[in-house]
Amino acid sequence: MAANDRHTFEKTAFDILDVADFNERIVGAYNDGSAEEGLFADDTTARSLISAGSGAYRDFSYIAPDIPEFITENCVGCMECVIQCPDTAILGKAIPVSKLQEELDKAKGKGEIFASSWAETNKYFKGPEKRGLEPAKFGIFVDPTKCKGCAECVDACGEHNALKMISKEDDTIPKYQEAFNFYNQVGPTPDDYIQEKVLADMMLAEDSLLYVGGAGSCMGCGEASALRMMLAATGFVYGKENIGIVASTGCNTVYGSTYPYNPYLVPWVNSLFENSPAVSMGVRARWDALGWQDKKLWCLGGDGSMLDIGFQSLSRMLMSGMNINVMILDTQVYSNTGGQASTASFTGQEAKMSAYGKAKRGKTERRKEMGQIAMMHPDVFVAQTTAAHINHFYRAIIAANEYPGPSVINVYTTCQPEHGVADDMAMYQAKLAADTRTFPIFIYDPRKGDTIASRLSLQGNPAQKEDWYTNPKTGEVLDFITFARSEGRFAKQFDSEGNQSEELLRAQEDRLQNWRFLQELAGIQRSE
Repeated sequence: MAANDRHTFEKTAFDILDVADFNERIVGAYNDGSAEEGLFADDTTARSLISAGSGAYRDFSYIAPDIPEFITENCVGCMECVIQCPDTAILGKAIPVSKLQEELDKAKGKGEIFASSWAETNKYFKGPEKRGLEPAKFGIFVDPTKCKGCAECVDACGEHNALKMISKEDDTIPKYQEAFNFYNQVGPTPDDYIQEKVLADMMLAEDSLLYVGGAGSCMGCGEASALRMMLAATGFVYGKENIGIVASTGCNTVYGSTYPYNPYLVPWVNSLFENSPAVSMGVRARWDALGWQDKKLWCLGGDGSMLDIGFQSLSRMLMSGMNINVMILDTQVYSNTGGQASTASFTGQEAKMSAYGKAKRGKTERRKEMGQIAMMHPDVFVAQTTAAHINHFYRAIIAANEYPGPSVINVYTTCQPEHGVADDMAMYQAKLAADTRTFPIFIYDPRKGDTIASRLSLQGNPAQKEDWYTNPKTGEVLDFITFARSEGRFAKQFDSEGNQSEELLRAQEDRLQNWRFLQELAGIQRSE
């Protein structure tokens, strides 16, 4: 290696990466299609460096024929559409009436059109008025360059019916872009209108929007919503300058770094499939040596990297006692490499390496329960949650950040292509997974007491004393068979008349025993 080559190698990313040049020259070339022939090799590409938030320059407006439309008169300001969107394509703001009118007056004849995107809700209009504040109008705006048309926001809106999908016409994208530009110029939601006790409000704060979209994830990806929410909860409290991410190879690193696009506004590094916990220990040790103990470090990985090949590395990290937060994106399958089964896969699930055939009918092994395993490590904060359970998820992230030692957040994340579910169903499937005991949610906090029962809370699960939850509206018992009927990965376990297989009955018994085990650990007396 020549002397000048060694000098280049020893430079840091900050020395090499010119963000403005990267976004203009490299991202611009990819956007206009000239990158393959027009870009030359340089220090930036040699180090695989990507500027923060470069995904903001990516345009997905050509992806889908449909786009969500906001119906102001039905909006209640719940923010669920904003929270569940996996692509940061739909955002909300609450702006005081006088400030909003000033901006509408400046809108050069478009004020009346833009005004139709702002609603008077009890939450932001009447609520602040009762607290002595000026009423604010609440607006929902769609970024047409980030929306992939998955309709997850419409599903999240649910019975409010404040969103619906419409077909794009020739003038749709320009009109949406003009409205979104107005959203950007009107200014941020004032702090007085963001209620910290209402956790859903966190994404009203611009400091919480640390995942800009532009990632190459699938339409409606369940993982991306969880990542956005984690960053929002962490950024809202600590700020983006105090967060770092170490990620295991997997779907999250592929769609998070499809060169040259990166959705993160925080420092991020990708490690090998199996050793992100070990890399995190090195980063944490260096940060602590620099006096950066208060910075929050998140280690990301799927169930493959954390429960399988990287399990020993994770276990060692948990035993170290270091202040590192782990988020496991639990899809129950190796999504990134074609859908092989992992040890997080459910019994009876069809996947590559666990095919359905005459000799073996899907996966025969039982599922490894990372939540229980992590709890057995001394002084580790553990939560099992889903992005669909918004308050439970946010409380888990906030508590993990506050906890002075290692924490593990195991998140159910629907993988639409591998699970055989529709693009808009990530939130629905996650709720169903909890309701059917397929994936019970819980929080285990060592600070709550000296016994497992005092530390473990099953709050958030329906009918905690019962084996199964019965829907009070329909009288239907929601069990694992109910869940399996809703996903393509279990389709072959049902005959032509809809009768379940013996394998699926064994899977149901596994889920029941897992739930009863959690009930016992939490000290819950089961109903007879």
